[in-house]
Amino acid sequence: MKTWKLAVDLDPLPSPWNMALDEVLFRRAGERGETFLRFYRWDRPTASIGYSQNAAGVVDIEYCRRRAIGLVRRITGGKLVLHDREVTYSVASSDVETFTDTLRESYRRISGALLAGLGRMGLSAVLAAASPEDYIRGTMPCFAFPARDEIETGGRKIVGSAQKRTGRVFLQHGSIPLEKDEGLLAAVSAPGRTPETATGMTSLSEALGRPVGFEEAVDALRRGFETFFGVAFEPLVLGKEDLAAAAALRDSKYASDVWTLRS
Repeated sequence: MKTWKLAVDLDPLPSPWNMALDEVLFRRAGERGETFLRFYRWDRPTASIGYSQNAAGVVDIEYCRRRAIGLVRRITGGKLVLHDREVTYSVASSDVETFTDTLRESYRRISGALLAGLGRMGLSAVLAAASPEDYIRGTMPCFAFPARDEIETGGRKIVGSAQKRTGRVFLQHGSIPLEKDEGLLAAVSAPGRTPETATGMTSLSEALGRPVGFEEAVDALRRGFETFFGVAFEPLVLGKEDLAAAAALRDSKYASDVWTLRS
C-alpha cells in the first residue's frame, strides 16, 4: 500500500499563500517523488484565473478591488473560478504508475476518486460529456458549463478542476462549492462573459438538499481518495525550507500584480 502526504487546512488562508503552497507541493513531488493531497479554503471570496488567461478579458478587476474580492493567477490552466464557500482540493505527484503519464487520464483517475467521495455523501454524480463549443473557445467562467470529464450532477457542474503538467510531474487542483453564488460570479466576471443561459453550476448543499460543511465534505472526499486509490495517508509537515519557499513565491509571484494582471 502506498502512502501519501495529507494536509487539511481548516483555517481559511489568503489566496497568494494557497497558490504558493500548491506550487511548493508540485515542486516537492518532482524532487522527492512524493504524492500530496491537500484540502483548503479561502479567507475571502477570491477570483482565480488560469495561467494563460488575459486578466482584463475575463475578470472585472475594478469591481474586485472595490469589493475587496481577492484576485490571483494560478499556475494551472482553465478558466475563471470564484472561490468562496467551498472545499478546494489539490493533488501533486509524479507517480505515473498510479496516475498515468497523460493529462487526460490522470484527470479521469482523480475524478474517479472525487466521485467516490461524493458518493459517500449520498450524491449521485457522473463525468460530463462534451461541453458547448462556444464555452470551450470562449472566456466564460469555469462553472458556466460542465466540460468534458468534469463532474456533474443533475446536468450541473459540481467540481471545476485544472492541471499543470511538466513531464511526469503534475499539480491538479479544483473547486467544490459548498454553497453557490451565481450573482457574485457574474459580478466578478468581465462584463458580458457570463450569459444568462450559463446556469450550469450547483453546490453540495443544493444538490443534497441540506447544509454541508467543510469538515464533513473533506472527510468524505478524503475517504474517496483512500478507497479509490487504495492508499494510506500520513500528515504533511512542512519544514522551514518549504515554508520559506512558499513565502518567497507568495511575495514575489502570487501577491504581485505583474504576475496576476498580465495579459
